[in-house]
Amino acid sequence: MVRLNQASILVTGGAGFIGSNLAIRLVEEGAKVKVLDGFIPSSGANSFNLQPIHEKISLEKWDMRNADKLPKLVADCDIIFNLVGQVSHQDSIVNPKMDMEINIQAILNLLEACRYHNPNATIIYTSTRQIYGTPNYLPVDEEHPINPVDFNGVSNLAGEYYHTLYSRLFGIKTVSLRLTNTFGPRLLIKHSRQGFMGWFINRALTGNTIQLFGGGNQLRDLNYVEDVIDALLLAAQTEACFGKVFNLSGEKSSLRAIASQLIHLTGRGAIDTIPFPENLKKIDIGDYYGVSKKFSELTGWLPKTNLDDGLKQTVHFFEEFKNQYLEATP
Repeated sequence: MVRLNQASILVTGGAGFIGSNLAIRLVEEGAKVKVLDGFIPSSGANSFNLQPIHEKISLEKWDMRNADKLPKLVADCDIIFNLVGQVSHQDSIVNPKMDMEINIQAILNLLEACRYHNPNATIIYTSTRQIYGTPNYLPVDEEHPINPVDFNGVSNLAGEYYHTLYSRLFGIKTVSLRLTNTFGPRLLIKHSRQGFMGWFINRALTGNTIQLFGGGNQLRDLNYVEDVIDALLLAAQTEACFGKVFNLSGEKSSLRAIASQLIHLTGRGAIDTIPFPENLKKIDIGDYYGVSKKFSELTGWLPKTNLDDGLKQTVHFFEEFKNQYLEATP
């Protein structure tokens, strides 16, 4: 097992929300950290995310759809946290080719670079619960049928399959974690196309109305970002996880309850209920919450931060730094 304080680690998508928080933790753990990010417009990449560690990391601004630099970048890595991805379900409907290029072509480029230049690396891939589509039963476990409702779910599923296949065929140590709604400091909040939580925070911070589609009683499960980072680190250091895919589920709540809590914490904003827009109704999955029993049994992982505390910490961060995020650009 590689000790983090002795490890050379690459974080792809490392200027984004989860990637930057992970890079900060890794630096705190004493790892030698390289961050790779293409800073694609409208993505979560933000240079300010890395401000606390910008002098302690190596930052490579490079789009993984171009494989040229990957052999050199991966060659000396002990662990690669593969967080690169197009995560907007709406954008995947508008531009499925772009979604495929980022979530499949770029992933394949990385895996091929590791196959030929560093087959001993451990690769942790962040997938999504969106691959399940509309739940047949709740809570959703890993045995649930897979039926994505949009192109983004399909491309993430392909990413999982590629990681698992490279593990089976070439012995590369991979783990895929199916993340649910993750929130916390450094979340993208400047537009509404990467999940509801960032936009809810935006509306509350700016004193605007949070619009709830339907009745707003849809259930979702959520994880605070530091708990997700705990899981990523455990996955990288638990041999029993290699070659496998796991849910990473969290605390469940209704959208209305989350919106109400954000309005309470900021002292601003309002709630309005409106009919579902037709383009979003087609990809809505209703209620969703999962179970992480399989992963927890192997690693001992359990979330440490409850929803209320996580929301308080998130709002506190954005109240202090909102000017870096409401109109942030790379």
